[in-house]
Amino acid sequence: MSENPEIKTTFRESKIKVLVVDDHPIIRQGLALLFSQKNDMKVCGEADSVETALEQIAVLEPDIAIVDISLKNSNGLELIKQIKSQNKNLPVLVLSVHDESIYAERALRAGARGYIMKEELTDNVVTAIRRIMRGKLYLSSQISEKMLDKLVTPFPDISESPVEKLSDRELEVFRLFGLGMSTQEIADKIHVSPKTVQSYRVRIKEKMNIEKTSDLLKYAIQWVSKE
Repeated sequence: MSENPEIKTTFRESKIKVLVVDDHPIIRQGLALLFSQKNDMKVCGEADSVETALEQIAVLEPDIAIVDISLKNSNGLELIKQIKSQNKNLPVLVLSVHDESIYAERALRAGARGYIMKEELTDNVVTAIRRIMRGKLYLSSQISEKMLDKLVTPFPDISESPVEKLSDRELEVFRLFGLGMSTQEIADKIHVSPKTVQSYRVRIKEKMNIEKTSDLLKYAIQWVSKE
């Protein structure tokens, strides 16, 4: 007899409590509606920033958090790292518009248990939550194959994008440059000094083998436009 995908609430003390962390109200509302139609899960809270999310986690004690990469005044990868340092048993599923080939592995390294693109925002997210709550990972077949290739290939991929050489914070700064933000605006958004942003920019140019800031800006703008 096959297992019923709808986990009966009679076998649980309560439904799976999901905290949705996304800076788009429509996405939060859509997920709340989707989960309300399931027997085994519900949205217990919403947040649009790192600060609000951490407060909600402390108060609501969710079973799983769904986190976007781009958040209000912050970054989803940083939130995942903070969750893992403060609530190591809370699983995180990343739901984002950002290219999984760039962000999925980073999200897993930060502590996430799965990554799903927003264009797949149907019952796939429900499947992902159920899988993660059973202690498993959830990734697309393409990303799973890519990560396995890295494990079995002894040499680095020479076709790898220069962007993949960047640290999580450097990637965030690079992306914000591509969005047209000034050094001061980036500093305010990621809560560092303008001097620190300038240091990031220097390191980014070195890693990507780019000499001129103007060339870096052009590259960043082109990269963001393809996200």
